[in-house]
Amino acid sequence: MPLLLILVVLFFPRLGAVLLALFTTWFITAGIGLLSLILGIIFAPITLLWYSVVMNSFGGQWGILQILILVLAIMADFGSGWGGYHHHHRWYVVEDDHA
Repeated sequence: MPLLLILVVLFFPRLGAVLLALFTTWFITAGIGLLSLILGIIFAPITLLWYSVVMNSFGGQWGILQILILVLAIMADFGSGWGGYHHHHRWYVVEDDHA
């Protein structure tokens, strides 16, 4: 059962965060309030999940590895949707025949 939950969180982080919030005390023991939980699920679910892992499993100790993974989580959350259109934009060259 834990493996299934890990797979759900990896492929569907928002769904995993909602399931954890509804059926466990994982976010409560990490010290995450209701507003932070809701905003985290909406805007940065991977970052929210990693923050809660560090607070629960590592005792809130932020080392180099934890910070590096936090940066990767932030990049995954905010980099996936915002820069996508810029890379798919087509540029057209308009030639002026009246010159």
